[in-house]
Amino acid sequence: MSSFQRRLPRWRPDGRPLFPTWRLHNRPPLDRFFPAGSLSAGKAFAALDRPLDQALTGPLYLARPEIASLVVEAILGGRDTLGDHDLHAFVAMANHVHLLITPAVPVPGLLQRLKGTTARRANQMFSLTGRAFWQEESCDRWVRDEREFQRIRAYIEENPVRAGLVTAPEDYPWSSASRTGCAAPG
Repeated sequence: MSSFQRRLPRWRPDGRPLFPTWRLHNRPPLDRFFPAGSLSAGKAFAALDRPLDQALTGPLYLARPEIASLVVEAILGGRDTLGDHDLHAFVAMANHVHLLITPAVPVPGLLQRLKGTTARRANQMFSLTGRAFWQEESCDRWVRDEREFQRIRAYIEENPVRAGLVTAPEDYPWSSASRTGCAAPG
């Protein structure tokens, strides 16, 4: 089991699927508070994620096809070229990204590569070189069992449908639902 700490401690069992999410920098903080025990962790996450899906405020760089495509290319390249993760599901929304992966390398380096590579390329496209593109901290959850894995996979691939962007998951081009080659956990 690996662990590290930024604002919150993180423990990740080696070889287990992980559900990381990160958002664009300058996305306004969500002023939501849930009293202890009022919601399960999954329901609290969903309640915090819904405003991101609505994309009513803040930057929406990933709504541009060329930016969403470079994020997807980095995700697929990490799997295909670097072999740093097994990819189970992903979606690049207008202001955030969800992954379901089984990391093959330490997660902080994997996310730093994904976020760093895409930030540099996107900032070059927008002539914003040197500015923060992604929020520094990501949130993640390691997947406890097969039932949770399937629930998270469906959550990720249904994200564009819940946001009203498409009527079927496979119609959203920046998602694993529109592609083949995402593996089930080993």
